[in-house]
Amino acid sequence: MSTEQILEPDLPIVDPHHHLWDRPTEVLKNLPPLEHGFMDIIREVPRYLLDELLADLKSGHNVKGTIYMECGAMYRADGPELLRCVGETEFVNGIAAMTASGIYGDVRACAGIVGHVDLRLGAVVEDALRSHIAAGHGRFRGIRHSASYDDDPMVLGPLHGRTAAGMYLDKTFREGFAVLGKLGLSFDAWLLEPQLPDLIDLARAFPETTVILDHVGTPLGVGRYAGKRDERFDTWKKNIRELAKCENVHVKLGGLPMPFAGWRKSWHEPQPSSEQLAKEWKPYIETCIEAFGVHRGMFESNFPVDRFGSTYVTLWNAFKRLAKNYSADEKTALFSGTASKVYRVHLI
Repeated sequence: MSTEQILEPDLPIVDPHHHLWDRPTEVLKNLPPLEHGFMDIIREVPRYLLDELLADLKSGHNVKGTIYMECGAMYRADGPELLRCVGETEFVNGIAAMTASGIYGDVRACAGIVGHVDLRLGAVVEDALRSHIAAGHGRFRGIRHSASYDDDPMVLGPLHGRTAAGMYLDKTFREGFAVLGKLGLSFDAWLLEPQLPDLIDLARAFPETTVILDHVGTPLGVGRYAGKRDERFDTWKKNIRELAKCENVHVKLGGLPMPFAGWRKSWHEPQPSSEQLAKEWKPYIETCIEAFGVHRGMFESNFPVDRFGSTYVTLWNAFKRLAKNYSADEKTALFSGTASKVYRVHLI
């Protein structure tokens, strides 16, 4: 646990990006012996359910509520293949109902739910999306469909090969994507920074659909990009500025403790301080806020994945250091207002 003193302990926070999962022992035994940061995360955090989440949410910062982000948890074991993903929303809505009871205090976890549907199937996904909406009982907000891809298997590690290059440009994918706008749902995009032009094209094609870029576009510093993060910064910055011209796009300010950027190589390296993290992340966070503005940017925890490079306390302290020169209204937008608006939750 972090020993840092909580900065600005009264500042309200809506955490717009976290996961829940359970990886039983038999699942861990089947993991490949690949050396990659994501393997560390899964092995070191095999279980992250309500107890573990509440321990982080109540660790000192004033977290009022959260948005759940899909991660393939608790899919149905049987039934129609298209609808198995609805099991995740059913599971998370139960967690949301538990905290909505008030017996765990004032925090409202999973007040908004972002699930998953395979948009590559085209317009037939409407049935699955409507099933998610029903299962969420007023909490379902949209889906995430990752397009993260790279030729080098060491970049994504165990996530390599989940999808092919250019998915966001695919015609059938876009037929599925079009259903989101019809149903008033948002779209979270996780990709790697070389793929940002694909998202720019997608956002331009669907200007009425709310799009959220996760993890500032995932800058890279591993695999074939090792040692090249700084030299790639200007290309990333140019694409971020171009994406920000799409007024339907918002950006999540976080995800930088993940292995992909290459700052921390192993779970067992010493944990950095919030001062160090703020210094490392400053060029990326400042570029995004400058491009998108505070009303289209939101700080995110990405827990427990970002536990690879930070504790929950240290992470939010780092964000507060980065925002120290902003006005009270600007801080409200970055720490709770944008998330509340985009995911349509009323927690403050």
